[in-house]
Amino acid sequence: MAAHTSQSVATAAGDGVGKTDDARGRGRRTDSGKKRGGAGRALATHWYAWAMIAPVVLVLGVIIGWPLVRGIYLSLTDANERNVSRTIGANHIEATYEFVGLDNYVAVLGDPVFLQRLVWTVIWTVACVSITFGLGLVLANMLNRDFRGRAAYRMALILPWAVPGFVSVFAWRFLFNRDNGILNKVLEGGGISAIPWLDDPTWAKLSVITVNVWLGVPFMMVALLGGLQSIPGELYEAAEMDGASAWQRFRHITLPGLRAVSMTVILLSTIWTFNMFPVIFLLTRGGPGDSTEILVTQAFREAFISSPRDFAGSATWGVLILALLMIFALVYRRSLRKQGEVW
Repeated sequence: MAAHTSQSVATAAGDGVGKTDDARGRGRRTDSGKKRGGAGRALATHWYAWAMIAPVVLVLGVIIGWPLVRGIYLSLTDANERNVSRTIGANHIEATYEFVGLDNYVAVLGDPVFLQRLVWTVIWTVACVSITFGLGLVLANMLNRDFRGRAAYRMALILPWAVPGFVSVFAWRFLFNRDNGILNKVLEGGGISAIPWLDDPTWAKLSVITVNVWLGVPFMMVALLGGLQSIPGELYEAAEMDGASAWQRFRHITLPGLRAVSMTVILLSTIWTFNMFPVIFLLTRGGPGDSTEILVTQAFREAFISSPRDFAGSATWGVLILALLMIFALVYRRSLRKQGEVW
């Protein structure tokens, strides 16, 4: 009787352990099933979101991804107009260019022209962005106040942004004309000799910077004006009650309040200005000589103006431009993180 009872207890204990193990196994299988099915459930739950972004991803892949991969590949070859595939009449000539590795990068980086173009591009970018930001901040502060005719002033200041860029550049080209331009006519009326706006290297550089600033100020002004209007007015009232001067309110309230907006618009403006092809090409075509050539216009020259057209060289310039902008963006992002900004 005692032996039978002990055997029953052992059997029951074994069954309990087995059931516990089975339960634990089922629990583990259920947890792993949840983990494995998480992505699937997310896709099933938010299928409409994936469906909405799928066309955008596809278009970006076709418009940006494929040309980027193709350009990187061409930069590693010796492709030019003489050895690429082409069709002449009824005859189709296959491509004969070859893979050359990093030879194009060594050639471009070792050419003094690259350093000249890079220095002027950096000067051009820094000058345009800094002047544009300063003017945009001043105008935004002016338009953030209540005064008669504010809406009309806003419309007038945004007008350069509404006009197509090439139209604005051609209008400025007419203004800068040495013989018949309005600017020189006004100067001559005041007894000042005509200025060779687009014929002298120094004046040409000042001219392209002026036009680019004129085109960029509306965007900067609108962005900063939105940032100003997001700053609570109670902060200014409290500071004024505490006896803070206008400069102290600007320094300790306005500038910190605009930090996030300023960082974003400065980054965007830098990228746009660094690659601002239309202003340089349409206004001076890189001249006089090559004094106003920037990196992107040099890449265009290699592919469409030089003879023979050097597609591999142009692609190399393009990849280097992309690399420089990526380095700038990474350094800029790191500096923002050190300042406590999230980007």
